[in-house]
Amino acid sequence: MVNRSDSVSLPPAVRRVAGALRITGWASFWVQLVLGIVSAVVLLFAGSNLGTTARNPLNPTSPAAANPGTGAGLLFAVLALLGLFVAAYWAFRYTRLARQLRTPNAQVRPRRGDAVQTLRIGLVINLVGMLLAILGGQAIAGSLVLKSFEQGFAIFSGNPLRFITPLDLFVVQANANTTLAHFIGLVATLWLLRSVNRQ
Repeated sequence: MVNRSDSVSLPPAVRRVAGALRITGWASFWVQLVLGIVSAVVLLFAGSNLGTTARNPLNPTSPAAANPGTGAGLLFAVLALLGLFVAAYWAFRYTRLARQLRTPNAQVRPRRGDAVQTLRIGLVINLVGMLLAILGGQAIAGSLVLKSFEQGFAIFSGNPLRFITPLDLFVVQANANTTLAHFIGLVATLWLLRSVNRQ
């Protein structure tokens, strides 16, 4: 841990950037981690219930209804969630970078270019994760639209799986949480880039 007397000897711009990295890094880390855990629990719950509802319990020989928790929607949602945990780890790295910037030894202190490169990698992680979450959201929404058109036939076919269920909406909520977390990571990283470039 660095003494207050050592941090006073730091240049004001370095102190400002280190403070911004520390505060924003911790805030981004915790928000992304909490939203990621909530999304993971919801997706695990939805995934564990998919196998039990894959076929119509009233008519086991009928084909399974399209479920937003299966196929491309679930694949993209899970990939976006994995990307979110990588983004949370990267936000934690911002706090480590802040600690390195506060060192009194200017020789071992990271350069401005190193900080910018770390932030750019964080931007790419969040952008890719957000793209995956958006693709997952589109696939999930498409399957829900298809399911809503099939609801009229569900009355006549006796297949309750053609109705939109709370489980379907859980998958939508999990993907929305992941999208929000990646957006928060993007905003935090862009703000940090602005702080670093203002030196």
